[in-house]
Amino acid sequence: METPKKILVIRFSSMGDIIYTTPVVRCLKEQLPNCEIHFLTKTQFQYIYQNNPYLTKLHTLKPKLSDTIKDIKAEKFDLIIDLHNNLRTSIIKLATGLPSSTYKKDRISKWLALKFKWNRFISKKHLVDRYLETVKFLGVKNDDKPIDYYISKAYNLSEFLPETHQQKFVAFVIGATHFTKRLPNDKIIEICKGINLPIVLLGGNDVKDNALIIQQAVGSNVYNTCGLTNLDQSVFLVSKAHKVIGFDTGLTHISEAFDRPLASIWGGTTPDLLGVHPYKISDSLIVGEDLSCRPCSKFGLEKCPLGHFKCMKNINPDIVVSFINS
Repeated sequence: METPKKILVIRFSSMGDIIYTTPVVRCLKEQLPNCEIHFLTKTQFQYIYQNNPYLTKLHTLKPKLSDTIKDIKAEKFDLIIDLHNNLRTSIIKLATGLPSSTYKKDRISKWLALKFKWNRFISKKHLVDRYLETVKFLGVKNDDKPIDYYISKAYNLSEFLPETHQQKFVAFVIGATHFTKRLPNDKIIEICKGINLPIVLLGGNDVKDNALIIQQAVGSNVYNTCGLTNLDQSVFLVSKAHKVIGFDTGLTHISEAFDRPLASIWGGTTPDLLGVHPYKISDSLIVGEDLSCRPCSKFGLEKCPLGHFKCMKNINPDIVVSFINS
């Protein structure tokens, strides 16, 4: 097809999946400089693109899909890049009649991995690379740069951290949407006690009580910001960290935009299943137990299906401590 002049990229959720679409938007704009690049997502995830310089316009999903379709028709796009590939995006493509290129999901291989633990069929390509396959026909190539996140304003560390934690600190992301993605408090405490640098705990109100328990057990080396900072401010703190520790959660994935050494700890989910191991960063560690019951879920669960939670309880804290202290 002719080089399009106006492209709509779609990904509705979730935080981690959307942050990995940013190389697609960047590559499209840099390699097709005369083309407008628009992005459509859910309202609660619009912050990821609000300050992105490669984006021409950001659109959000309306409560009625028909209203979203009406808006898309009014924009007169030349092409849709569908990076979500679900029922709603299929309806959008059908209703608008626009040419499209769609991200191919590994539904069968992921089902086999979850149901029978047959991991050999899962694609080894990172999610970013698989997203970029949708624009390859336009001559767009991977620029081999990290993901993008643009902080909304200029913050100062003194706004959020005491002087003891402003110079060289470790950001520990202790939150995650689902229980099976989170390391138990006692394991976090073990790791924190072994680290020889100041530690800043990051997370939302849902882990505020956990953070207080950890802070009390470890002492003044730990400073708690859980529930006290919004996401943009938390990203700022991650961007200034010496190293980062986190689980399979959005803030951990966003940290990759700043090329900080990252220790990512995985429980019921696995990076191979999701294709989201650390992307284009210079130093990283992936920690996860080799168990016959992993992965138990694609997105995480509210409790261990077998009741033992060995995927997190068996994690060796020394591995993480050694990486952070090295």
